[in-house]
Amino acid sequence: MKYALNKNEDALIVVDVQIDFCPGGALPTPEGHRVVPILNGYIKKFNEAEALIVATRDWHPPNHISFKAYGGVWHPHCVQGTKGAEFHPNLALPKKTKIVSKAADPVKEAYSGFDGTRLGEQLKDMGIKRVFVSGLATDYCVKKTVTDALKLGFETILLKDAVRGIDVKSGDSENAIKEMLKKGAKNTTLANLE
Repeated sequence: MKYALNKNEDALIVVDVQIDFCPGGALPTPEGHRVVPILNGYIKKFNEAEALIVATRDWHPPNHISFKAYGGVWHPHCVQGTKGAEFHPNLALPKKTKIVSKAADPVKEAYSGFDGTRLGEQLKDMGIKRVFVSGLATDYCVKKTVTDALKLGFETILLKDAVRGIDVKSGDSENAIKEMLKKGAKNTTLANLE
């Protein structure tokens, strides 16, 4: 399906394309870096259309509940102010990108860009009706962000060519995509964006 961008109603959400989630980082998504050139294509189209670009980031305190030392399941990653928490250096986010920091409360996990942030309210206040979701990782933060966007009433399109998953269990990412589509998300690729 083709999509023509509307600068007043559309937003691109780039989920957690941070150094720690790419190969060489503390919690790498296999092939995570491969989303960057594709995302740059989307960013260029949204920028040219003067549409909103949002970038979410994990922004953990050093004692975050998701870390193994504090009862969680993950190695420390995306700790506030560290190199690993920075966006991938080749990700061409424009200066006007809206940055949303999540999971900054040490005792609360937050996979979704909407969880514990004012993102949903802010998008609605701006008149945004449709969100295009991309980034890392398909089976965790992307899935949760898509699911929450749907719950909040946004038309939600998964950018299938601009996501990669962790696949703790083989097939997790593919199952996550099926689940998102079943809940009402649509999906597209860069070639279908006008």
